[in-house]
Parts: sequence; C-alpha cells; structure tokens
Amino acid sequence: MKNQRSMPVHKVTVERDVPVTMRDGVVLAADVYRPSGSGEFPVLIERTPYNKAESSETKFGAGEYYAARGYACVIQDVRGRFGSNGDFYPFRDDGDGERRDGYDTVEWAAEQPWSNGKIGTIGGSYSGATQYRMLSTRPPHLVAQFIRQSSSDYSNEWVYRNGALELAFNLSWATRHTATQAYKWSGAVDGDRNREFMAAAVKSLASAMNSLPVRQRDVLTELSPWWGDWLDHPDSGPFWDEFNIAPRHRLTNVPVHHLGGWYDGFLRGTLENFAGMRAAADTEQARAGQRLTVGPWVHAPDAANLTGNGEMDFGADAAIGFFETRLEWFDHWLKGIDTGITDRPAVRLFAMGVNRWREFSAWPPPGAKMTPLYLSGVKSGSCASLNDGSLSHVKPGAPEAEEESDSYEYDPLRPVPTLGGAHLGAAADGAPNGQVDQRPNHGRVLTYTGQVLDADLDVTGRVSAFLYAKSSAPDTDWIVKLIDVYPDGRAMLVCDGVLRARYRNSRNKPELLHGEIERYEIDLWGTSYVFQRGHRLQVIVTSSDFPRWDRNMNTGGINAQESAGVVAANSVYHDAKHPSHVMLPVM
Repeated sequence: MKNQRSMPVHKVTVERDVPVTMRDGVVLAADVYRPSGSGEFPVLIERTPYNKAESSETKFGAGEYYAARGYACVIQDVRGRFGSNGDFYPFRDDGDGERRDGYDTVEWAAEQPWSNGKIGTIGGSYSGATQYRMLSTRPPHLVAQFIRQSSSDYSNEWVYRNGALELAFNLSWATRHTATQAYKWSGAVDGDRNREFMAAAVKSLASAMNSLPVRQRDVLTELSPWWGDWLDHPDSGPFWDEFNIAPRHRLTNVPVHHLGGWYDGFLRGTLENFAGMRAAADTEQARAGQRLTVGPWVHAPDAANLTGNGEMDFGADAAIGFFETRLEWFDHWLKGIDTGITDRPAVRLFAMGVNRWREFSAWPPPGAKMTPLYLSGVKSGSCASLNDGSLSHVKPGAPEAEEESDSYEYDPLRPVPTLGGAHLGAAADGAPNGQVDQRPNHGRVLTYTGQVLDADLDVTGRVSAFLYAKSSAPDTDWIVKLIDVYPDGRAMLVCDGVLRARYRNSRNKPELLHGEIERYEIDLWGTSYVFQRGHRLQVIVTSSDFPRWDRNMNTGGINAQESAGVVAANSVYHDAKHPSHVMLPVM
C-alpha cells in the first residue's frame, strides 16, 4: 500500500550531552531523542553550530516528532561550539580533511544499542553544509540525506557572490558566532573584555555595516581568525577549494533531497548540488535518488511551512509541511515503507504568479526556449528612473548606427539601499528579504520596462543578463534585477545578480578595467515565475545594493581594506555592436 507513513506511537526519552569521541580524541556533545524502552531504530542526525538546545531542529521539535514515529534523533554541537570541545573553524572539520567529524558521528551512531545501523541526516543552512561536506567521506552507514537551503560553492554563494562580499549576512554571522563563543574564553586572558566587546558589537551591527574598512584589526578578527581569512580571499582558488561541494559531486553515493527557496541566499547551491549529483553521483541509485523541491521561500528554518515572503503571499498551497515531507522521505529510505516518492518526477517547483506546484524531470526544466529581451533607449513612459528605457524582443539596429548608452555615477559613500532579494541579512540590516517593491530606488537606477503583456509569460529555469558596459574606474560592480511590474505600478523583485567587474573573465584571476566597453555576464541564478497578462517586465541596472553586498570602492585595490573610494562614471550600452540583454527561459 503506497503513501504510508510512520505514526506517532512511541513515548520519547531524551539524553543530554552524550559524549561522541572523534578520531583525534576531541569529544563532541549531542542530545539524543529516542523511543522509550528497548529496541533498535533508524537514526537521524543534525550537526549544528547554533546550539543543540536551540537549533532550528530543536526549536521546532524535530527530536520529539521523529522519536515518536520510530526514529532516534541525534542533535550535535559541531566542533568548538557550545557543549563540544575543540576549535571552531567553519566548514573545515565537517568533510574530508584531516578531521572528519561528520563521518565519525555517523559511524558512532551506527554502533549505539538503540540504532539499527541505518543513518539519515537532517538540517539546513550550516546544518546543510555539514551534510553536503560529509558526502565525500562516504560513511558506510549513511543511507540518505534531506538538506534544506545550503551551499555548493562557499566563495560564490555564502561569503561572496561573483566577487562581491555578502556583507550584511556574513558580518552578522561572524559577529553573532563570535559573541556566543565569548563564554568559552571567560577564563582566558582578557575574557571579560572579549565578552563586553562582543556584546557591544552585536548591538551595533547596523553601524558596523557602514564602517570602513570592512576588515578591521579588532577583537572579532582576533577571536575568529577565519573571518579575517574569508576577507583575505575574495578570489576563488585553493583556499575555497578545500571546502566546496561541486568538485565532489561524483563521490556522492546516497539519495539526497535538496530543498530550496526562490528567495534564499543559497539557492544556487541547492540547484547546482541537485543537478551535479543527478548527473555525476557515484551509483545509479544515488543518481536516480536525487530530488529537488524549490518553493517561494526565503531562507528560514521553517521555510517549507511558509506561504509568503517579503511583501507577497502566495497562498496556502505554498506550504508543504516540512516535517511531513521529510518523514515521507526517510520512511522510504530508512524504513522501507512504500511512500510513493520514487514514482514521482525528480523536480518539484512552485510557479510564482500562478501560485501552483509543477513537476519536471530535470533542472533546468526541459522545453524552455532561451529568449533574449534587449535593453533599449526608447522611453517606456512608465517609470521615474534615471533613464526610463524599454525592453524589446528585437535586437538593436544597423551596425553603423551611433553607440547608444545610459550613464550614471556610482558613489560608494552613497550606495543604493537593499530592497529585498535572495539574501540572509534581514536581521542585521533591517531590510526584509524576498519579493519587495523596488519603486523607492527607481530614482537612483537605470530601468528598462517592456510593453504590457497580452498573454501570460512563463519564465522557468536559469536567468542571465549580458551587459555591454564601461566604467571610468579600475573596478566597479554591475547589478541586474528582473522585475514584475503590476498594473497598479508595484515593481516586485523576481530575481537578481551581481558581478564585481574585475572577475568578468575569471573568479580565480581578477583583471582591472581600462575604460573600455566590455561584455559582462551576470548570473541571476533562476526562477519559476509566470508574468501575468496585463503586467510588464522590467530590468534594473545599478552598481550597489547595500548592505546586502559590500560597496565596491572603485579603486581596484583590496576592497575589504579600503577606507576611501572614488566615484565611478558607469555606462550601459544597447546598440547593434553592444546588444545588452537579459536571457529568459520561456516555457
């Protein structure tokens, strides 16, 4: 009988601070939730830096929920955090380095008297990173994973995005993590000073966002040297290769359910990890067992239970029931119950605009036609922006025509403020993430607005922008946003992307600018969005989105070390030789 699920029939026993010894002798602490009495059960593990007593899984009652349904649930503090010994250095000890804490924890769980040796892993964000990092170590007893909203490339989705520092998120993350570590140093030299500094730092995050340079010699960098290491490595390369998931997709040997949100700061990682493992995982079962679910969600521990984000609500169908969805997954892989999950297509996407779920065989979905929309200097008559340009399906005209462009000045001391988007900095900068009206920024950006649609336009897949642009500065940023303009004038953000100009040709080898027109490809990651009849498409171009991304100081120097910048004169071209456009996957 299909679609069965475990029922809540067990009383629950909880054991606190259970010691788990790693291969180097360091002891990590875990709380274990399990069915009361004797018996052997499949095990679910979350490894978290956020305190096992208050983790995303603990807050929502995952331990009790799954233990009542016949699972043991282990929630562990990662190395160096809260109850666990050792030193915390993000990502380092969770994967296939000298220390393999994920592997050791799985194999420890398999040996416990309450375990039947079948192990699954749960969690999201950093607890998703601990799962992805574990895959390349191939623990013998790991059977399946369910990963919510986590990354594939830490230099391109977590700390930086195409060279631009994810400032609001990472400064907040580093500060709060260091603050919660302060009690561990309370007996050390300057322990009281450390605690006082970090308490003040948390309270002053908003002003810290505006401080220059970004990399300062302070207690934050002293206590958490990894923060300084991140700022010292804006380029991709060996430093990040140690951690990144994509090069290790081929080592995956278990099914993974990847759950993401269209407005999640790690969306690209969710999409890339699914597609990469689907194509290259080590076994046929692992390749066929990859699943992808993406909803209209921001980054949140209960994302799959949300119905809206930013300033939009997508209806009750947007919530799928996070615990129930995972139970169906693990009941199949860890208990052998026929829940029907292998009978469904591998990809399930929520189409915003029409607000319904759709299923596909792959990501990107087959059948989409890559369709260019060209930027034009013709006035749209719809927007009080710097230029009020338009969008056209027709490529710009004769090659001998004069170069056409729109220009603006970008002053790093007067950046365009963040309004929504797929970022994780809402708690730090006060700006909601997700789908937010962009009209308050129109007077400071370039806009290109299309004609009123006479039929729905279904855009589902990867979205890119190609700008032909020039800057007076040796470096600057190019930011592109795809917008849905409603009949009432609201300009709601669909997806966006950024490119630090010095990385236009390579993330490994930056090249400064020389005042020439160059072609830039900006990755807007992806979406599933139906622009409805009567709406308009709009494209925004600018050079700042602060404090979501750090301000490019336009000097060409090491941006995190710059205390002063220069004003850049930036121009976007849209003529026959320079056909700037967005590329949309139209279903």
